[in-house]
Amino acid sequence: MNHSRSILLVASSLSIVLGACNRRSDPPPAPDNTASNKGDAAKTAKSPMDQSQSIDDVKITAEIRRAIMDDKTMSINAQNCKIVTDKAGKVTLRGVVNSQTEKDAIELKAKSASGVSSVDNQLEVKPS
Repeated sequence: MNHSRSILLVASSLSIVLGACNRRSDPPPAPDNTASNKGDAAKTAKSPMDQSQSIDDVKITAEIRRAIMDDKTMSINAQNCKIVTDKAGKVTLRGVVNSQTEKDAIELKAKSASGVSSVDNQLEVKPS
């Protein structure tokens, strides 16, 4: 009889543990950047969808991106900034960077790229 109780106790415990493991928790909420997107629409901000597909403009964007990625002092935020080159060689920089130094350095890299007519630096410095 003692053996039966032990088996029943183990089975009950196992059932409780497995039941707890099988419960699905609610998925985490999706990131919500709706407010940021609405602000962008109001500003008629350049987005990657505005990128010119001409060979020269794609090369400009790639050259700037390469310069940022090759600079090992750049943060992940800086490496992920948006670079949009329109048909006139105008470059728009958008996103959040960690410091004014990064913001200035990215602008300088953009201005140094061949074929750039102007740079609109809309990068924002992350609040400390």
